[in-house]
Amino acid sequence: MTSVLVVDDAVLFQAGLTSALGGAGLDVVGEAQDAMAAVAKASQLQPDIVVLDVLMPGISGLDVVDKIILAAPKTKVVLLTSSESGEDLLAAIRSGAMGYIVKTTPLPELVAGIEAVVHGGAVVSPAMLGKLFGTVAQLLRHKDVVSARKPALTGREVEVLQFIARGLTSREIGERLYISENTVKNHVRNILDKLGLHSRGEAVMYALREELISME
Repeated sequence: MTSVLVVDDAVLFQAGLTSALGGAGLDVVGEAQDAMAAVAKASQLQPDIVVLDVLMPGISGLDVVDKIILAAPKTKVVLLTSSESGEDLLAAIRSGAMGYIVKTTPLPELVAGIEAVVHGGAVVSPAMLGKLFGTVAQLLRHKDVVSARKPALTGREVEVLQFIARGLTSREIGERLYISENTVKNHVRNILDKLGLHSRGEAVMYALREELISME
């Protein structure tokens, strides 16, 4: 039988949920009314599932998902919430929760979701799937825009930067690459123009930060 810890600050809702889950064949082994109590109870009881409210006074449920997982490594967290925020859903995924279910979900669907998580799955309320895809799409578009804005350095320019990072002068770089000193200086000028920077040192720091070059 699946063991469940129910965490919600609304006592009446918690009592109703505990009764409903028990009636549906789940073993409710404990209850808690705040986030830190949830961590302590999870550590003590080691349940299969913690059904955790997101919006609680003080520390929110989202802020203790990782602490619950640390205290009870085999326990999985299902967030039960009134929040239909795409940002909260992404935060839940980042935190390590395996379920995000809105409180208006019918009991049979809630129980099925809990059982799915127990058996290695994950569950998101159908009402939230559209927001999940929309939020992920927005993040990907933002990533594409940021990538598109990054100036593209040529392979030769990256080589020049690598030698600058090693402390070589323009003449020494030219000798290594079999090009003239003036050509090296032109490459440096192009690099600074593309990056909108003013010195070789700034260009090297940019290239290191973007992992275009290394100090090895």
